[in-house]
Amino acid sequence: MEEEFYSIIKLVSGEEILSLISIDENNGDPLVILQNPITMKMIETPQGMHIKVKSWMELSEDDFFIVRPDKIITMTETKDERLIEVYNSYIQDDDSIEVHTPSGRVQPSSKMGYISSVEEARKSLENLYNLKDTKES
Repeated sequence: MEEEFYSIIKLVSGEEILSLISIDENNGDPLVILQNPITMKMIETPQGMHIKVKSWMELSEDDFFIVRPDKIITMTETKDERLIEVYNSYIQDDDSIEVHTPSGRVQPSSKMGYISSVEEARKSLENLYNLKDTKES
């Protein structure tokens, strides 16, 4: 097995992957071994450019994947420290990501227009109605 290096890989499927890879010469039939492959996408927002990072195989718990060379259009070694830093940061934090499925309930706040309870609003409206009745009499 060769030395590991960071590489950006373009697959025949159109996917672009960043991964720590090694190439295994398996009886003359080379295999590319991907370690924790991720996909990265540049997103432009009014706040600036951001990178969206996600696992290549989102539901898999495996860290290593084997790709045959005929599934790769091209690959290039990257020494871009920023990309490698993003990759390593994502891989290290990936285990601590919690899956959270919200119940769909949102706690109202004053910014949403919530200024009192139903009971308080009812009393306030009754007082306004009673005041109006006393003025008309």
